[in-house]
Amino acid sequence: MKKPAQLPLDLALRPALGGEDFLVADCNAQAMAWLDRWPDWPAPALAIHGPAGCGKTHLAHVFAARSGAPLVAAASLRGDDPPRLLEHPAVVVEDADRGVDEEALLHLFNAAREAGRCLLLTGRAAPARWPIALPDLRSRLIACPAVGIRPPDDALMAALLVKLFADRQLRVGGDVISFLVARIERSFAAARAVAAAIDAAALARRREVTLPLAREVVEELASPSLPLSP
Repeated sequence: MKKPAQLPLDLALRPALGGEDFLVADCNAQAMAWLDRWPDWPAPALAIHGPAGCGKTHLAHVFAARSGAPLVAAASLRGDDPPRLLEHPAVVVEDADRGVDEEALLHLFNAAREAGRCLLLTGRAAPARWPIALPDLRSRLIACPAVGIRPPDDALMAALLVKLFADRQLRVGGDVISFLVARIERSFAAARAVAAAIDAAALARRREVTLPLAREVVEELASPSLPLSP
């Protein structure tokens, strides 16, 4: 029986922090390097930005596991939260560009600076493009270092798929991985969705994960939420 093709994956594998491994590649290496510098940041806050599905949340969880930072959704941030949040050495505020109490975020900024704490902010766009009306908050956001994460490239998508299938104790050939990389959206969310769907299909149909099965599942999943490449 022919052995599945092996994919050469020259990627660094981070230790499991927050429950999942983090694969470092060109698209996220700069952001990871900034987090590796913590707490030696040149400013009390750092913003990480990138499109949906690029791994911001995963990276935020890696940082939270390492630093002991609580994670708070920006939409839920309130003005009386800073004393509680700043009991920790750092705080993560997710989706800070998608609706936030500006007075509360400004209060958190000021209180963190006074207490010698650090803030990690995430958003889809760079802070200079966030719809912030409060001048003092806007100036603080523009002044803080910002680093972008690009969508995963082919090498990272392949490595991620290999890991996701291995986590599910599935042996998957290189032909399947190459097919999926060429067909699914380049995002962590899409990779997780297709791996879960193929696992479920293989179990339900009592079949091994082969290229025909992968093709069937991808065709079934074809939708705006998991678009196929042309």
